Amino acid sequence: MTQKTILNDAHRALGAKMVDFGGWDMPISYGSQIEEHHQVRRDAGMFDVSHMTVVDLTGARVREFLRHLVANSVDKLTKPGKALYTCMLNPQGGVIDDLIVYFLSEQRFRLVVNAATRAKDLAWIGEQARAFDVQVSERPELSIVAVQGPNAREKVLGLLREEDRARIGKLGKFVAGEAQAADGTELFVARTGYTGEDGFEVLVPESAAVALWNALLDAGVKPAGLGARDTLRLEAGMNLYGQDMDDGVSPYEAALAWTVALDEGRDFIGRAALEQQKAAGAPRQMIALVMDEKGVLRHGQKVLTANGDGEILSGTFSPTLGKAIAFARVPAGQPGDVRVDIRGKEVPVRVVKFPFVRDGQPQDGVLG
Repeated sequence: MTQKTILNDAHRALGAKMVDFGGWDMPISYGSQIEEHHQVRRDAGMFDVSHMTVVDLTGARVREFLRHLVANSVDKLTKPGKALYTCMLNPQGGVIDDLIVYFLSEQRFRLVVNAATRAKDLAWIGEQARAFDVQVSERPELSIVAVQGPNAREKVLGLLREEDRARIGKLGKFVAGEAQAADGTELFVARTGYTGEDGFEVLVPESAAVALWNALLDAGVKPAGLGARDTLRLEAGMNLYGQDMDDGVSPYEAALAWTVALDEGRDFIGRAALEQQKAAGAPRQMIALVMDEKGVLRHGQKVLTANGDGEILSGTFSPTLGKAIAFARVPAGQPGDVRVDIRGKEVPVRVVKFPFVRDGQPQDGVLG
């Protein structure tokens, strides 16, 4: 049965085109995906991401548990509100999910995990937590609205009670804080985006989500759907679970080596496999591609390199660049001249550095 967020009627009232996304009825766009993309890059747009799963972990040994559960080091989290992006691995080093960990107190941490992996994530986390006597509590009563763009933070701050505005306005990147809306609604405001733009993710009680959404509309924030969210995150060099990585892919094969902390004395799940792969060299790598010819790069297309064939993972037309861009997984080593098989024609593409776009601007070399 298809699930709906509390904002489903609001999306339909705004004329959204709805699609099934991992079992959820979600807006793909509200008219023009490209206009929504540019709205986020140039001003402020908002996304309903209430389908994502919020999980609170509590207990005396919760930090010890997370040191075991995830590949990045939660010991980096020393101040309440600080957040960390990490992967949760299986014993073979494959990515069960990528997620964000928030440090709330020594007895309480918060996770935000992907909607499509909710069931397997909760089962895995619950199974591992038993040995540490950690309580795992899903928080389905919380909705999430992501407000992104160069003017996004200012728009959100304007909806907070006056005494919270300065403090929330000073939040660093990958930091969260508690605040109240002007009407007294309790909010959890995080600065951890998925578009390459600045902004906030606002966790709000489901009962107050529609009021928050409408207040943001009144403040001039325009809605954006999953289509724009996908082109924005791809331009920003951010992976999509299930398309760019899965439990058969290691962080080293997904351009996520930076999320792995092989800190001394910490035996996290999958560490032995990662150490072996690091010593031998990962057999595959993820690269960023730009195509200067007309056309679109799409998932599943064959990629030809000097070291053998790979395939396109995420691919799209970039509204910011006006060119087709993609992630591809190919054999390790210098790829040489790279081509993509598009309906039997080998089309040349350029290998560039991640990300394609930062703070709304094309990165060096991306435009050729």
